[in-house]
Amino acid sequence: MAGKLCLSALTLAIVFSLTGCDGDDGNDGVAGAQGIAGVAGTNGTNGTDGTNGSDGTDGADGTTGFAAATFILANNGTDNAGTVDLIDQNAAKLKTFNSGANEGVAFDGLGNLIQASDSGNGAISTVCQVLSRADGTMFDSNRDRTITGSTTTLVNPKGIHVSTKRGLIFVADFNAMQITVFGATAAGDATPLASTVTDAKPWDVTYDDVNDRLYVALTNGDVGVYDNYVDGGFVAMPTRTITPSNEAGEKISVNIHGIAYDAHTNKLVLSDVGSASDATDGALFVINNASLADGNTSVARSIAGPASMLGNPVDISLTGSDLRVAEKSNDAVLVFSNIFSGASGDISPDSVTATIKPESITETVMHNDMADVSDSYIANMPLMAVAVSSNPGTAGPTTGQISRLNAPLTSELGNFNANQTIESVTFDKAGNSYATFDNSTTSTGGIVIANKVAMHRDGEVFTLSQDSIISGSNTGLISPKGLDVASDSGLVFVAENNAATPGILVFSTCTTGDASPLITLTPSNSARPWDVDYDVVTDRAFVALTNGTIAVFDEVKRKLMAGMSVITGEDRLITPATAGTAFPAPTNIHGIDYDPLSDSLIVSDVGSAADATDGKLFVLNNAGTSSGLSNVSVNIAGPATMLGNPVDIMFTGNHLYVAEKSNSLVMRFDNILNSPGGDVAANLSYSFTAPESVAILPAWLNH
Repeated sequence: MAGKLCLSALTLAIVFSLTGCDGDDGNDGVAGAQGIAGVAGTNGTNGTDGTNGSDGTDGADGTTGFAAATFILANNGTDNAGTVDLIDQNAAKLKTFNSGANEGVAFDGLGNLIQASDSGNGAISTVCQVLSRADGTMFDSNRDRTITGSTTTLVNPKGIHVSTKRGLIFVADFNAMQITVFGATAAGDATPLASTVTDAKPWDVTYDDVNDRLYVALTNGDVGVYDNYVDGGFVAMPTRTITPSNEAGEKISVNIHGIAYDAHTNKLVLSDVGSASDATDGALFVINNASLADGNTSVARSIAGPASMLGNPVDISLTGSDLRVAEKSNDAVLVFSNIFSGASGDISPDSVTATIKPESITETVMHNDMADVSDSYIANMPLMAVAVSSNPGTAGPTTGQISRLNAPLTSELGNFNANQTIESVTFDKAGNSYATFDNSTTSTGGIVIANKVAMHRDGEVFTLSQDSIISGSNTGLISPKGLDVASDSGLVFVAENNAATPGILVFSTCTTGDASPLITLTPSNSARPWDVDYDVVTDRAFVALTNGTIAVFDEVKRKLMAGMSVITGEDRLITPATAGTAFPAPTNIHGIDYDPLSDSLIVSDVGSAADATDGKLFVLNNAGTSSGLSNVSVNIAGPATMLGNPVDIMFTGNHLYVAEKSNSLVMRFDNILNSPGGDVAANLSYSFTAPESVAILPAWLNH
């Protein structure tokens, strides 16, 4: 049988010579005594041969070799609904997570799981960094978020697709008979960004990011195709309809559920469950030239029949040319290799793994390998733009505005209105903005999380259809200032400046509403922070304090993962100095950026907030180990610098951008680490109304 152990003739000869299929010969007999008169003695007789050894057992059948990968499998049985399994390429279970949802699964570009649910009220949940969550753990509102409520119009969401390029979630809502669209950072009872009524009940959806084309799997056996879907204003009617057919042009599809698009070959793969009550009538179809297919379309390949084990193939996932099938009625994950080639007919899957009532399957999406926008791991980062927030003392046209300037600081490229009094803004690796705000009248603050502000949303305003807010009494946000995002860890660090409870509050990037911090870093002596920079590689947070010092907290994430919720007191305190003496008062550090390539800290000191001339920029070397008085290697200050209140900074790996609020300038100081210091003018300047913060936008964000 296939898979038995096969040995070469030489190998067999060696094995048999060592172990013997025949028994060993008997020992020679003892020689007889010498006869009288020289008659020779007789030899003893040989022993009898031993019996042959028994045959070995057959080896186990070999398995098809699949490329190493991991997948999320959603379960929807009586006893396992609401759970998802992390499985490997051979469908071996690695761990289980209780998401509370039971339908379609997809990943965003940050490694967060997005899942639909139709158990109870319709919902779309985002589970933050699910791959790093412990086995057996569950959905947590302090880490995760959900879109649900009457305003969402969700009824029975099934399959979903996430556009990482556009930051959109497309939902096939079965009983609502529509495709519902939300922004990827939306939460709560959000109004859909768009709703498209379909010709029949939809079960699944896929989207071609490059060509802005939506494909909808319909349970009447058709595929609706919407060209120019998003850019066309979420067009209401399909451009064309694909009907899988035989060579005679006769429709062969019945009840399409799963759909996958391969952009490299322009092919669609479809799964058809046939009758939901029949565990034998499922099928798979391959459609060539999908972007132009129209009407009754002869399938390039079809698989169906008893050997295929296709009964209710409710979902599919395509990895290269390997197709994985969530086969619900036959309780299995099936794998068909080389799905685009080969004969049609009753084809056996290349792999069958038993599992109970699988509902949906998707390959896990690993994080991109770029560093966060605040982490300068490239010596001279190519920029798409520079983001600046405006915060004038008296509310005006620019209040709440996040503008994008070009890197040479000669023009504004676009802007977005966060609809709050913004303090500081930064971005995650998907291009979503995180902006702190405070309201001095109500003593409440929060974080506005807005979808794709780095590259889209020009002229737009915050909307719950796309965006969300972290705010409320549990958050501890009263007067938040600077912040930093660690995308791959799913964490946002916020400098809370209020006098009563100052500290660094760390939230999940996926949470929303009145969520509690996951961990709080409290500087000694009630020192008040203005900004924070977290270095993911060293797991270290550098905190700018308004008393003129810098607090350093080591092993922050490790302590969080170990169960700590509060870290009281920094590990080290750095005081900028010159010739071994601390700078004289007033000192008031605001902006802070750590450069891991040189192990340098760059900080800005606003001095007196009322003085528009006494601002400074410092560079401190050996930041990873410094403690106490630390001499600065660069000191930029004086009238020519135009530094009065440099409230925020960000380093590109070579140049330093500065938000200079009192003089209404955005400035760039080039080659800052090697600057001679002193009273030197900025290399570039741009007039901007009351800039409060600055963030670089690397060019790779728009890829």
